[in-house]
Amino acid sequence: MSDLVTGDAVVLELQPARLPSRALAVLIDLVVVWAAYLLVTLGLAVATASLDEAAVMAVSIASFLLILVGAPIAVETLSHGRSLGKLACGLRVVRDDGGPIRFRHALVRGAMGVVEILMTFGVVACVASLVSERGRRLGDVFAGTLVVRERIPAARVLAVPPPPPWLVGRFAGLDLSAVPESLWLEIRQYLTRARELDPAVGRRLAERLADELVARTGTPPPPGVPADAYLAGVVAERQTREARRAFGSAGVTGMPGVAGMPGAAGVSGAVGAVGMPAPGFAPPVAPSPVAPPAAAPVVASPVAGGQQATAPATGFAPPA
Repeated sequence: MSDLVTGDAVVLELQPARLPSRALAVLIDLVVVWAAYLLVTLGLAVATASLDEAAVMAVSIASFLLILVGAPIAVETLSHGRSLGKLACGLRVVRDDGGPIRFRHALVRGAMGVVEILMTFGVVACVASLVSERGRRLGDVFAGTLVVRERIPAARVLAVPPPPPWLVGRFAGLDLSAVPESLWLEIRQYLTRARELDPAVGRRLAERLADELVARTGTPPPPGVPADAYLAGVVAERQTREARRAFGSAGVTGMPGVAGMPGAAGVSGAVGAVGMPAPGFAPPVAPSPVAPPAAAPVVASPVAGGQQATAPATGFAPPA
């Protein structure tokens, strides 16, 4: 990735196009342009058959400049840096600050392309692209442009394995402000690919990363905690803090028990068990036990044979 700083001091991470993809794009453009040039030349040969030699030469030079030089410049200007070949390969020409190119950029690139590509069969352009750190040819250097990749395959995102349950919340007081992003990236890459490494190599790598983390935080791990478990616990603590910070600044108001608001006591204990901020709502109050209804009074009802049977009173008098 190449860091480009825009006029608004915004850093853009763009991937410069390398020689193979650029060569393929140029080859596609040359095939299209030369095919159009040959067709136009054949048409002009028939149309200028009655003209003298000087007129035929002037028409040939004009057609050469218009088709092989002017057409690519016009296409790059109108398409903002995407010719047919670049569009097929997922490339685009941008300025050094990441903005779209204009006519003057395309003009300089096209004029230098006549020397770099057409007259030297691409040798100068290939050498310049190989020497340049960002794969730029001379036309890009003089025009202040850069060819970048627009279509980048999406990388597979691997989840960081959770720490052991007995380590959750053990690093709540750890100071992580001095740990750089590069070290976090190394730790994350190790944790996501630890199972693919050789056990001995993975253990040494975990110990090295743990030593660097201890040097940045100033707090050693608890006794008896392995290096990989220590790294997983610290990463989980960092994710918990970031999630809590994002959840607290989400603009949610009027909700009791939300982190960072009144009633948030006890939220930090619930946060970290799953790596996400707990809503923090108070648990529902168990309803008070209700006394069972009193037993209905029993009344005697006469039955056949002079026996007495008991039946619950219903409030209605039995028929006579």
